[in-house]
Amino acid sequence: MSAYVIADISVNDLERYEDYKKLAPPAIAAYGGKYVARGGKAEKLEGDWEPGRVVILEFESVEKAKQFIDSPEYREARALRHKTATSKMIVVEGL
Repeated sequence: MSAYVIADISVNDLERYEDYKKLAPPAIAAYGGKYVARGGKAEKLEGDWEPGRVVILEFESVEKAKQFIDSPEYREARALRHKTATSKMIVVEGL
């Protein structure tokens, strides 16, 4: 069953975050993930959520998404994201 990682990211250091954007894609691809949305315009429809940079990744399963997030391939990128941005992230099963 497919799974989606949904992240709401508030970037604090735009210049260094550009380095993260270069490091992340190969690690995502290494676990079969692909971008569905990557920082495009987000518009609130209901509620009080004021999203920052929204990223949606698709993986073949929740297990693959969890393998990716904790992987050695993503370690450097993840540390850089933590230094340059504040993130909220979930994984949700698809249909």
